[in-house]
Amino acid sequence: MPTYAYRCSACAHEFEAVQKMSDDPLTTCPECGAPIKRVIFPAGIVFKGDGWYITDSRKSKDTKTSGAADKADTPSAGTKDSTPAPTADAKPAKAAAD
Repeated sequence: MPTYAYRCSACAHEFEAVQKMSDDPLTTCPECGAPIKRVIFPAGIVFKGDGWYITDSRKSKDTKTSGAADKADTPSAGTKDSTPAPTADAKPAKAAAD
């Protein structure tokens, strides 16, 4: 169950409460009874690994100079190999006789 942080608008009392995601947020301060608000914290998420674009992370200065040559040699990410797919009109090749 997630832990939510709250802050009182009157007495500046801060506290955390463990609640279900389906529970309603708390509304009153346990210290003074004044209205409270849920505190939102920024999430520190870093995505790394396969499946992300190369531009999502920085490389060293040495690899920036060879970047143009690398792009010409590698196929684009969403394409398959360059062999053409057979069409419906294509006839199968005859098997070689023994």
